[in-house]
Amino acid sequence: MGIIEYVREEIRVIRERDAAIHTDLEVFLYPSFHAILWHRVSHALYKKKLYLPARLISQVSAHFTGIEIHPGATIGKGLFIDHGHGVVIGETAILGDNVTLYQGVTLGGTGKEHGKRHPTIGNNVMISAGAKVLGSFSVGDNSKIGAGSVVLHEVPANSTVVGVPGRVVKRDNVRIPQEDLDQINLPDPVLNDIRELQKQNNELIARVEALELKERKE
Repeated sequence: MGIIEYVREEIRVIRERDAAIHTDLEVFLYPSFHAILWHRVSHALYKKKLYLPARLISQVSAHFTGIEIHPGATIGKGLFIDHGHGVVIGETAILGDNVTLYQGVTLGGTGKEHGKRHPTIGNNVMISAGAKVLGSFSVGDNSKIGAGSVVLHEVPANSTVVGVPGRVVKRDNVRIPQEDLDQINLPDPVLNDIRELQKQNNELIARVEALELKERKE
């Protein structure tokens, strides 16, 4: 894709997904537009093993946009980064087409391992604000990651993941458990577990008190 075609495509993508953009010229003020544009340049240099200039371009871009994309990352068409400050995309990350990332998202590794150490994100995936996807595994097509989630394991296609650590709560339009989801009103698996433990603890206390009362009567 030539530079003119790329610019036209990015204008279309950003205007489609951000209602706050009212004119094509506003797109040129959008940090995501510049971050992705400069990544295309740095990635081309990286593939030619010109690592230093590639990294220099990526770091300058990160300084001005607040979006850090390693030049080694592979990014498909139609990436949209909304309010992108704090977004980090690691060296071996692979993003499919029409991926949407919100502020504070990290596509990172879990240590200093070598080789493929960052996630592979499928097509049409949405990762909400503050979510962390850490490790060399795949997030399947058409999946959603809830805000603030920490995802450490494979995510099947057509799934919704929330929580710390991230858990699949919806797959293929079947809710697990039966709860409605959006970016704000998300189920809290950890809180649900705590409530279940409290319930079991209260039942155990009641049984112990009943046994003590029976012993006193005897």
